[in-house]
Amino acid sequence: MDMLKKLSGKETKLAVVGLGYVGLPLAAAFAEKFTVIGFDMNERKIAAYKEGRDVTAEIGDEALQQAGIDLTSDPERLREASFIIIAVPTPINGDKTPDLGPVIGASETVGRYLAKGSIVVYESTVYPGVTEDVCMPVLEEKSGLFCGQDFKIGYSPERINPGDKVHRLKSITKIVSGIDEDALRDISAVYGSIIEKIYPASDIKVAEAAKLVENTQRDINIAFMNELSMVFHQMGIDTEEVAKAMDTKWNALGFRPGLVGGHCIGVDPYYFIYEAENLDQHSQMISAGRRINNDMSKFVAQEIVKVLLKAGVNAPRARIFLLGMTFKENCPDTRNSRAVDVYRHLAEYGLTAMAADPLADPYDFLQEYGIQLVPEEEVQEADCIVILAAHDCYRRRSLQELKKLYAKECKAPVLIDVRNIYSRRAAEEMGFVYWSL
Repeated sequence: MDMLKKLSGKETKLAVVGLGYVGLPLAAAFAEKFTVIGFDMNERKIAAYKEGRDVTAEIGDEALQQAGIDLTSDPERLREASFIIIAVPTPINGDKTPDLGPVIGASETVGRYLAKGSIVVYESTVYPGVTEDVCMPVLEEKSGLFCGQDFKIGYSPERINPGDKVHRLKSITKIVSGIDEDALRDISAVYGSIIEKIYPASDIKVAEAAKLVENTQRDINIAFMNELSMVFHQMGIDTEEVAKAMDTKWNALGFRPGLVGGHCIGVDPYYFIYEAENLDQHSQMISAGRRINNDMSKFVAQEIVKVLLKAGVNAPRARIFLLGMTFKENCPDTRNSRAVDVYRHLAEYGLTAMAADPLADPYDFLQEYGIQLVPEEEVQEADCIVILAAHDCYRRRSLQELKKLYAKECKAPVLIDVRNIYSRRAAEEMGFVYWSL
């Protein structure tokens, strides 16, 4: 409990390295209790935060302005902290292998300024063994200190669900782990100061594995529904109607088909697959789930082309708008967006689509994907509208309002409702040529 006392007594500081969708809410929550340094190498992001603009939309501008986080892009400020949380992204390479570059780079930065008696906790998603076998040696090399003797490490997997306003940081169960019992007690106490439910894992590798498994099981279940959806389309059966009927059973899981992107579900299974392969274990089910989910963007694009042709629309000349380019609803995060894949597949078929999303940052989107987002007010005179993310602003739009966005001479307004926002019956009664996943 010594670390908690030091932090509470302002004898030392807590630092969060990486201020994205995970790090910023953490820093804000801890700033209610302790003196917090928020570090990120992205100077543009730090500048926005200092102006009071929450680019993640996770805590909101007002909460950010009141948080009192000491924001900086100067790594030397990490010298002032004794409890350091690393919450940087862990993406994948082009060959689907783990890209540990960000977490290794963060470890190098922290290691250069690490003081004796410090605790370093990783929240980045990794495969079992990375914290102790990859990150710990980096910290030791850069600091000249020895883990277990001069400093301690731990792992606490992030469970932030971007855009989710119900399952928030303080209300979730937080898994924590440490290199030894002393580290576990200190880490549990510090996190327990802001989170009610703490689950102490038996060791670091268990905590690392738990994070991979909880996201991988969702990926597999969505893949199952996606496979059903593709077959049901061939059978002429409405997948949503089947799912509603199935959900009447007490043990139904409630999954739906969809485009699986983002920095967690669309990435984490590859970390498990990679390490399993290193152990000569081929992960057949998880790999199959990934293949199915990765192919869904192409399937949606193909179906758009088919629906346009069946509706008698001149597809190459059609004005097609893709609405919702973030990886999920009500979230500005565009990383690993499968909506972008739909856009690119349509381009391969010779179709020109225009992309819009009021939540995504146009500058960042252009830099990341080379695609210019059109403003919402330019979504008009459409022949086909494709709703890819179920943002609340789209859900609030009635079918009557939606129809006004189509060209007046359009006799067969095509509506591709990937997320099943609207009722098929209501849409067809209003004259839409309707398709849903």
